[in-house]
Amino acid sequence: MKIIGWEEVYERLGVILATYPHDAKYYGVPRGGVVVAGLTGNPTNNIDEADVIIDDLIDSGATEQRYAKHKKPFEVLIDKRQEYKDEWLVFPWEQKEDGIETVEDNVTRLLQYFGEDVNREGLQETPKRFVKFFREFLNPPKWNCTSFEGEGYDEMIVQTNIPFHSLCEHHIAPFFGYGTIAYIPNKRIVGLSKLARTLETFARRLQNQERITTQVAEFLWNELDPLGVAVQLTAKHMCMEMRGVKKHDTHTTTTKLLGVFKDDINAKNEFLNSIK
Repeated sequence: MKIIGWEEVYERLGVILATYPHDAKYYGVPRGGVVVAGLTGNPTNNIDEADVIIDDLIDSGATEQRYAKHKKPFEVLIDKRQEYKDEWLVFPWEQKEDGIETVEDNVTRLLQYFGEDVNREGLQETPKRFVKFFREFLNPPKWNCTSFEGEGYDEMIVQTNIPFHSLCEHHIAPFFGYGTIAYIPNKRIVGLSKLARTLETFARRLQNQERITTQVAEFLWNELDPLGVAVQLTAKHMCMEMRGVKKHDTHTTTTKLLGVFKDDINAKNEFLNSIK
């Protein structure tokens, strides 16, 4: 978390004000931009009469694009595409008497937006639990991909029924299922638990199934330098079952083959037959 102080705010605002005539009018993008516009001393709530559109920060750039149709200069105090990229920023007006406005406060507002009574017993601790879940799930344990001399073993090693859970990056809805990972050593083998840990590491992100499959295969390929790697995931997606087409008990299977599993039909068939 990065706390932005008033001194930094006024310093950055001064640079913006020096760019435009002293009587320029500023329209503030709700919410943070309204405060910044007020600090200019010449705010307006009429975007048509404004000379400049102003906001506190740019994150993804979506807000800037939304206001592009007005064909007016768009200014911000901080562009997170250029600095503070991975920081949670807190401006002075986001600080409360009893502390800093937290991520939990944003979850509370989201629940209120959808008409929930955030003061009822069942929801009072929900924002805190929600943030705790995201913090834990999106930060899987660190581990080392330790490998050992293979002692001449050059046959397929396959691990099946590895459970995994992930979150769809499009809807933040869960998808989950089982994975199969196989490789053919080339001098070195890896501890068996590391296959499951590899899948867990890449699954515990905002993801899509195809990317997880590819990332697991390529990670093992680069770490072990094996003769071949094969990964297959089968999962149920709640973004299909709970919304959209609402098709229940639908399973999606993705496969990534590298090395001999891709180039040698016999190796490929051996892998596919082992997981039937």
